[in-house]
Amino acid sequence: MRKMTTQTQARPLFAARLTPQRSLGRSGLGVVLALFVLSAGVPVAVYASIGAWPVVGFVAVVVGLACWAFLVSLKDGKRYEQVTLWPDQLELKQVDGAGKETLTRFNPNVVKLVVDRDFNERTTGLHLRTRDRDLVLGGFLNADEKSSFAKAFGTALKRARQ
Repeated sequence: MRKMTTQTQARPLFAARLTPQRSLGRSGLGVVLALFVLSAGVPVAVYASIGAWPVVGFVAVVVGLACWAFLVSLKDGKRYEQVTLWPDQLELKQVDGAGKETLTRFNPNVVKLVVDRDFNERTTGLHLRTRDRDLVLGGFLNADEKSSFAKAFGTALKRARQ
């Protein structure tokens, strides 16, 4: 005799994970930093050989600041936003580069997707707005990605209201 099971799977009306575009990964960053440090070593050796020792200190500061900026950028690339639209609820989960999560819930019937555009009609910003809140959505996306996301998400939000 066949065994009968009941399984319920809830699927959201819309789900998207927004991530910043990063063209340089961890291993690529190591190569860039190594080349940067090696290329800075040539002028340091020249100036040190002619007795201009203060230049060595300045170059070391510049190299240190550049390495710090690259590492901060790499950490910032780990952030993302997860947008999930259910028939009765909209969830926005924002995770920063350090892993700190912020979960915000909205009623899809009262939230409004606001699209900011420039004079050329390019999308410059996305906001989720209610009477008492205004959250920036996908601030790290480029104009084309914002426009594409706004079109897909706006359609899903209209469907959720019906």
